[in-house]
Order: sequence, then structure tokens, then C-alpha cells
Amino acid sequence: MSLSFQHGRLISVLVTRKMTTLSGVVADSIRMKLETALQTKHLEVINESYMHNVPKGAETHFKVVVVSDKFDGLPLIKRHRLINDILREELQGGVHALSIIAKTPEQWDKSDKIIESSPNCRGGFGK
Repeated sequence: MSLSFQHGRLISVLVTRKMTTLSGVVADSIRMKLETALQTKHLEVINESYMHNVPKGAETHFKVVVVSDKFDGLPLIKRHRLINDILREELQGGVHALSIIAKTPEQWDKSDKIIESSPNCRGGFGK
């Protein structure tokens, strides 16, 4: 393998990685913050922006499925508040909607693990 080929391959890998990162910057931030703060047992970050009237590739509408021991003893409203606090920066900086499913590991194990699709966008203002 020649040095120029290795260099060309390296550039290709870096460009691909950069494009992948750029297309999911907000989702990656959400994932990292929730994993770190809640030591998640299961986590899904679903970008639902494509279902709304936003530019292609937008990251404005998300659904998160979060399973953590930190939810033990917390009512649902406090789980949601905790997640909203962790993602405060994202919610103030462009994330328009966040749907949350927050369960303890025991609740997750007992569930059917089927995540329902969000309803279709109605075009804003209930249209």
C-alpha cells in the first residue's frame, strides 16, 4: 500500500465521518447527554423531523425512549422534567418538539417494547 493511497483513504474516512457527524449533531448531543446523566440501560433517539414541514436533514422533532435506574421512585412528570433539564440547551436551541418515553428497567422488561409512531403532522395550529 503506497503512502499516497493511505493518505487518500484517510481523507475519505475523515470526510465520511464528518458528514455522518454533521447530519446528526443534535441527535448525537441528545444521546451523549442522556447516556452520561442517566446511565441508561436502553436509549433510542429517534429523529422525527422528516414528518414535519422542515428542511430536509433538519433536527427539530425528536422522540426519546429512555430506560434508567435513576427513574426508580420518580413519578412520570418528574422523569420528564429531569430529561427536559438535561436537554435544556437543545430545547432552547432549535429542538421544537420532544416526545419522551421514560421507564425503569423493570418497567421496560415487562413492556412489549413496541414504540408507537407519532401522529402525522397536522401542519401547525391544528390544521
